[in-house]
This record gives sequence, C-alpha cells and structure tokens, in this order.
Amino acid sequence: MNRGDGLVQRRNVNKDVNNSQKENYDSDENGPDEEVSDNDSKETRLTLMEEVLLLGLKDKEGYTSFWNDCISSGLRGCILIELGLRGRIELEKAGMRRKSLLSRKVNIKNDTPTGDVLLDEALKHIKETNPPETVQSWIEYLSGETWNPLKLKYQLKNVRERLAKNLVEKGVLTTEKQNFLLFDMTTHPLTDNTAKTRLVKKVQEAVLSKWVNDPQRMDKRLLSLLLLANASDVLENAFAPLNDDDYELAMKRVRELVDLDLEAESAKGSYKEIHWAVFASFTK
Repeated sequence: MNRGDGLVQRRNVNKDVNNSQKENYDSDENGPDEEVSDNDSKETRLTLMEEVLLLGLKDKEGYTSFWNDCISSGLRGCILIELGLRGRIELEKAGMRRKSLLSRKVNIKNDTPTGDVLLDEALKHIKETNPPETVQSWIEYLSGETWNPLKLKYQLKNVRERLAKNLVEKGVLTTEKQNFLLFDMTTHPLTDNTAKTRLVKKVQEAVLSKWVNDPQRMDKRLLSLLLLANASDVLENAFAPLNDDDYELAMKRVRELVDLDLEAESAKGSYKEIHWAVFASFTK
C-alpha cells in the first residue's frame, strides 16, 4: 500500500442535519446515523460503499490496489449495512433456541426503493428470493463468489466502477484513461480532496481523540465504516499518515473491535442485528 496516499489536512467543521438529509439517508425510526457539516450538500454526502471505495482508491492513480482481493466482498457487506441503516432489511428473530447471527435469514422490512441504483438492485434480489438466505450467503451471491450457477443471477456487476461514477457526479473524483502496456483502463483520480480529507480525519478521530471504548455507544455508521473498511483491506490507508505511536494505537483499537464477541454485542439491543451479522460474516 502507498503510505503517501490520503494525507490529512486538519480543519474544524460545524455539524448539523437538515430535514432532507434525514429523509434520504435513514428512513427508519432512529433518524440519521451520522451528522454532516453545514457546508455539505446532499450531493457530497457519501454512502458507506462510496466511503470504503474512496479509502481504497489511490489519490493520483485513481484505482484500487491490484492485490486487494477483499474489497469486492467488503463492498457487498456495505450494501447490506446501508439497507439495514435505511430500514429496508432486518435479520429474522433469534427464536427460543437463540440461533446464531450467521445462521439467521435476511428478511425484507420495507421494500420501498431507496433511490440508489445499487441498493435497490440488491433489495429487489432479496425481496424476490424464497426461501430467504443468510447474510453470508448474500455477500457471496452479490459478489458472484458462489459455486451455485443458479445464484449467479444475483451478482451485482461493475460495483466499483458504478460507485466511482457516483463519486464523479458528486465532484469528488474525475475520469481518465490510462495505458497499462497491453490495455487501457478507466481510472478515477481524486479531483477535490475535501471529501477524502474529511473522511480520513473522521476515521482517525474515531479510534484516537474520539475513541469511546464501547461499541454500543459508537455511531452505527461509523462503527460499520471501521469494520467494513478493515474487512475490505483499505483501513490502513487512512492510518498511514499517522505517526508510529498513533498508528499502533489505532490498529490496536481496531483489533479490539474485530475481536468483539458479536453474539453478545447483538444481544444488548442498541444496534440492529443485521449489523452484527454482517460484521460476523467477515470475522468468523
């Protein structure tokens, strides 16, 4: 990984949430899961998938590491988390025998379209599948990593490219063509580092200056970002600019989150269980 990518420029922002952002980003009873700054428009607020991809993209080159084979499934996990955050899907009840997170099925809670093409495509697949499938199965199906040819129809194709185009539309990235000897490839270099700087700063502060040492008290979207970015093998990019001591402390605290007893955490009830099931699928 290039430790020079994503350098952080410190700045202070005042935070608020307006009504239109509440409606667009979290339609369930809990309201929005993350505050945004006053000078953010709806176009510059990023989904969980876009944030993970942005952490993984090399700023100048505009593509993810060729050696990263984790980001594909990680982005599908982000899609399930986003659907959970927006109140569209939920995990089936544990029942009297307390079925484990990974053995419980994903059910539709609200089939109203979100307005996001990727989310709505995944929501349609989940809605039309009977009997329901587990979180782990859906991550495999949506990423095309299944040996069952009947399930290949569920694969979400060109996810990274589609997310990158979303970020182009939001003014975060631009589009270029690069020649790699034998082939040309579309790349998406960073064009405005404001969103990337804010994202990296948010991730760093979550495990340093704003560390709360209790996952139940952490913002749902932020905890999801930390764990899914780690599962996608892009979290270290956000920590690379840190000094050695802060880097070690940040990684230590991320390991504490990864090593949580997720079954016990899910039983505490402050988070939707779909979150813990997605986390569990990457830490099993």
